Amino acid sequence: DGVVSDDPAPDGRFTVVDSAVTHEGVMATVRVDRVEMPGGQVASREVAQRPDAVAVVPLTDDGRVVMLRQYRHAVGRYELEIPAGLLDVEGEGPDAAAQRELVEEIGMAAGSLARLTRFWNSAGWSDEATTVYVGRDLRPATPDDGFVADAEEADMEVLQVSLDEAVALARGGAITDAKTVIGLLLVGCDGTAGL
Repeated sequence: DGVVSDDPAPDGRFTVVDSAVTHEGVMATVRVDRVEMPGGQVASREVAQRPDAVAVVPLTDDGRVVMLRQYRHAVGRYELEIPAGLLDVEGEGPDAAAQRELVEEIGMAAGSLARLTRFWNSAGWSDEATTVYVGRDLRPATPDDGFVADAEEADMEVLQVSLDEAVALARGGAITDAKTVIGLLLVGCDGTAGL
């Protein structure tokens, strides 16, 4: 019906005239594209290039969500989040990355993993996309040899919240992390999600 399009540049109407990398950092590379618009105007657009990410809503057999309380420096506060991480291991696909993040962050693996959605984190300025899963049939698991939680991850608190309460916290604005809100609301819309 034309509402959603996968066309990266509809009708070729947006043309990159030139592009320059202005910053290469630990977490992102920033480039500035000069883009010719449909009317001929040229505008500069900053793009933060980042690896894609995965996130998992881990559900226990009794319908509780295993969550993390983690400090996020960019916003200067602790956030209540679902386990997540970057696709930063060479050759690792999203499903494997999701399982790895579960094991590293909450010490569990999912017996079943179902994809919920994939979304652009902030399409106005970044090319990062996150694939969100729901993980069920959780079982204890140990990270690969050599894994050591460091920095903010060494300070994370793992807790369990009922799915209903987690959804209510997201709807009420107490949970503000985008991937977490998206994952919880998608799972919470499914009447069988917590079963």
